[in-house]
Amino acid sequence: MRFFARLREDLEAARSHDPAARGSFENFFVYSGLHAIWVHRLTHHLWANPGLRFPARVLSQLTRFATGIEIHPGATIGRRFFIDHGMGVVIGETSEIGDDVMIYHGVTLGGRSLAKVKRHPTIGNRVTIGAGAKVLGPIYIGDDSAVGANAVVVKDAPAKSILTGIPATIRHRDARKEMAPAVDPAEYIDPAMWI
Repeated sequence: MRFFARLREDLEAARSHDPAARGSFENFFVYSGLHAIWVHRLTHHLWANPGLRFPARVLSQLTRFATGIEIHPGATIGRRFFIDHGMGVVIGETSEIGDDVMIYHGVTLGGRSLAKVKRHPTIGNRVTIGAGAKVLGPIYIGDDSAVGANAVVVKDAPAKSILTGIPATIRHRDARKEMAPAVDPAEYIDPAMWI
């Protein structure tokens, strides 16, 4: 896909995920999460050429300074990625992020090893990661999952999981169907998912 088409998709993702988004023109200029992902898309392209890794790192660190968001140029990020609020987000070198993923401020996709191997998480498609959550190590978070605010995830999670707590416990999204009839699933909101 062409570079500018990918940037346009990221801009549309911001509009569709954030009710405070007023329009593409404003979002283009004021959304630090968009600025960080756009520069990352460029630095990731540079990172593929070993001779350009130093400039890629310098540009990524300048972007960190400007946005408060650190995305290593080696991280692989899918389409329509959105970082809401952004400040304090860290995405490590071997992280892999699928399509239509949304993360909030203070999220870390970090490693648990100093070895030069896959040491950061892989995030599936359509995953939401709440404010302050830490997803650590070479683990996999399945498609259509949600990581609650401030959760610390250190184990794989299958598709359609809800992960909350320290360390995170896994519940399946369909578990709400099994609740007592006195609880209306349409009214149920998990406080751990509040952002």
